[in-house]
Amino acid sequence: MRRRLALAGALAALMTVTTACGGGGDDTSSSSESVENIVIYTARDKKVTDFVIEKFTEANPEYQGKVEVLNMGAQEILERVRAEKANPQADVWWGGTQQGLSAGAGEDLLAPWQPTFAQGMDANYKDAENRWFGEILLPQVIVYNNKAVTPEQAPKDWDELITPAWKDKIIIRDVPASGGMRSIYSSMIQRFSADGSNPQPGFDWLLKLDANTADYAANPADLYLKLSREQGVVSAWNLQDVLLQANQSNMPFGFVMPASGAPVLVDGVGAVKGGNSTGAQKFLEFLYEDGLRADLARDYFQIPAVEIAEQPQWLTELDLKPMNVDWSVVAAKETEWINHWNAEIKNKG
Repeated sequence: MRRRLALAGALAALMTVTTACGGGGDDTSSSSESVENIVIYTARDKKVTDFVIEKFTEANPEYQGKVEVLNMGAQEILERVRAEKANPQADVWWGGTQQGLSAGAGEDLLAPWQPTFAQGMDANYKDAENRWFGEILLPQVIVYNNKAVTPEQAPKDWDELITPAWKDKIIIRDVPASGGMRSIYSSMIQRFSADGSNPQPGFDWLLKLDANTADYAANPADLYLKLSREQGVVSAWNLQDVLLQANQSNMPFGFVMPASGAPVLVDGVGAVKGGNSTGAQKFLEFLYEDGLRADLARDYFQIPAVEIAEQPQWLTELDLKPMNVDWSVVAAKETEWINHWNAEIKNKG
């Protein structure tokens, strides 16, 4: 039984005593006491989560002080929700790759429901059984330190990353815990083997990339720090976070849309099965409100999975070139491939 239910008896007793003594309170306090906490596991940047939670509690004051957010890698969310299946601790899974969310749905970790926002959603951006829903599209691009590397010098495509010019100049977010990095590396393998049956050419490519990699960063913050300090001057990362760091944290980051295309992830959300379904659904419906999605597109560089009425200028000017990735193959092979990379390729190039 969930941890919050253990407090139900004590809370009920306290409310009984308060009522018997004639105690009262304002309507907001009473309303707040009547809702359960919402626990959110998220892979979103903290700037985004802080902004959204503030807006959510402004619109729903009964949840003031009732929302707990834990920021972690997308793969870490899957592993944590999986480990907690018998006693769910989270209510909302906010931010995960299509293949990660599909794995969670297949393991009965996500609750099916019928949100209003899913009615006009592209079928490719949601689970057929309504257990997860795409929120944003995340192009994975080449990023560089623009104080150390000029736009003319920056790599123009993925294969340039394995040339001698970038020996010991690449910094990579450690792959296994990151949904985005797992997707980038799996895409590099799948482009050499359409059906995934012969991953060796992709493994060979990743071995060459490892040989050019100066270090692996433990988490996104470590990646940004090392890239800004020129411990590596080139990396691969998602476009939204690159733009957030460059425009809101003054990080010296530029990006290149790879000539052969960027893997574009469907990054989504879901309600954890066995969690606080009322709170989770209320929060997820709020995430898809038009005004909020417009704000997130304009100020936080999100590409909405559900089209918004007016796109910000940066998005209309974005020359997005999606890579031809078969995500069903990636979903089936990703764990095997990344485990092989971690055991047989990392630090061996």
